[in-house]
Amino acid sequence: MAGMSGSASVAEASLTPAGDTADLRSAFACFPSGVAAVCARLDSGPVGMLVSSFTSVSLQPALASISVMESSRTWARLRRARRLGISFLAHDQHHVCTQFTSQPLDRFAGLDIAQTTDGAVLLPDATAWLDCSVHDEVPAGDHVIVLLRIHALHGRPAASPLVFHGSEFHQLSA
Repeated sequence: MAGMSGSASVAEASLTPAGDTADLRSAFACFPSGVAAVCARLDSGPVGMLVSSFTSVSLQPALASISVMESSRTWARLRRARRLGISFLAHDQHHVCTQFTSQPLDRFAGLDIAQTTDGAVLLPDATAWLDCSVHDEVPAGDHVIVLLRIHALHGRPAASPLVFHGSEFHQLSA
């Protein structure tokens, strides 16, 4: 912030060290993000998790990334999948979030799903779908940054996304 004038001194005076995880979580919650379901069919059936940390990485080659907790038991299972389906959730898919985060025995109970021949599981009515494989994993603190190679995709740009902000799910409004 050096070299800035005016309100910069106010911001610097209110900054706190990043050691408190509650403060850090609160600050991260100020940044809105989309919500993506990461799903695959394994021998036991469909497995999936939600992420709000999807990022486009490269056009050539087609790469994206997600960040997942290093201790995630779901990611420990999904990372073995040949292909992963990434579904960007639409504004009216909060029920998917509730179902995936409430730890039911079957996160997919009552949900329609589509599956590619390589095992990527996709959720209908999403705003976009990506058929991916794990390209690389990079340790990053208590998370793993997963680089995904995108093999196939379909997008519905006119569809309204579901947004995660302030630790809650929201719809965009005009």
